[in-house]
Amino acid sequence: MPRSAAPGLLIAFAVLIAGLLLAFTVGRYPVSLAALLDVLWSRALGRPPSAPAAVEHVVLLVRGPRVMAALLVGSALAVAGTAFQGLFRNPLVSPDILGASSGAALGAVLGIYFSLGVIGIESLAFVGGLVAVAAVYVIGSLLQARDPILVLVLTGVVVGALLGAGIGLVKYLADPYNQLPAMTFWLLGSLAATTASDLVPLAGPVALGTVVLVALRWRLNVMSLPEDEARTLGVATGPLRITIVVAATLVTSASVATSGIIGWVGLVVPHLARALVGPDFPRLVPTAALLGGGYLLFIDTLARTAAPIEIPLGILTAVIGTPFFIWLLAGMQRTWS
Repeated sequence: MPRSAAPGLLIAFAVLIAGLLLAFTVGRYPVSLAALLDVLWSRALGRPPSAPAAVEHVVLLVRGPRVMAALLVGSALAVAGTAFQGLFRNPLVSPDILGASSGAALGAVLGIYFSLGVIGIESLAFVGGLVAVAAVYVIGSLLQARDPILVLVLTGVVVGALLGAGIGLVKYLADPYNQLPAMTFWLLGSLAATTASDLVPLAGPVALGTVVLVALRWRLNVMSLPEDEARTLGVATGPLRITIVVAATLVTSASVATSGIIGWVGLVVPHLARALVGPDFPRLVPTAALLGGGYLLFIDTLARTAAPIEIPLGILTAVIGTPFFIWLLAGMQRTWS
């Protein structure tokens, strides 16, 4: 690995560690760093901690699942955004460009509308994201064009708008006293209700998709070239593009199914990672994963501590991400190369 990448990776790792410590120690029930380390170290050794039982309960059962979910969702969205931006050669692309987030959102609101349980809602959200991307890819493949990437992106925008209309229809038909508030709250994005059982359907798809994208990080360098140049280098661009799209959609759908729609993570974090380690994907993908996890940990901690009531994550990421991305646009010529 080039020596120039080491400082950027260290910064990203430091951001992640700081986010973890802050998320575990700050909240309505403050936990000291010494008590946190005592609980974690005692649990690792299999002996009872010297800290009070309330501290152990807060660390392991209340904040533990939420912290792990924020870490997984943030890393997944950042890695997916990095892959999509390189694949489509567009710095403004985000993980929901192919309708994954909109499809997952439509599946979730349908699950709420039909009064399904948590597993049913997450399953429909997951399936909705995959079906949306499959529809976009099939439509884009049927349309003959000189620039298939541009057609795919435009098709994703159109299908996403149609799915958004479907979400609006379901909300209009929903019970305004019970179902509609649940739909609205879920669509704003939150990890407040995350439990340990929610981590299993999240961790599996996220781990699988992330491993595939990390394994293909060398190929992403080639896929970021124009189509003709990539084929000249002997890369089967069609199958490789499908694999990258499916893997990125897998982690996006799993994240949306668990946390709702959390925007801007997959759009802003890849630019931050690129500013730290450059555009080389073998360095960029792991850096984006570390930064994404740390970034969402900071946002989630702010969401549950900044006001008497919890602020939805989607609102905070938009408020923080919008001015930050404007600043990034000013320096894009220096980082997007």
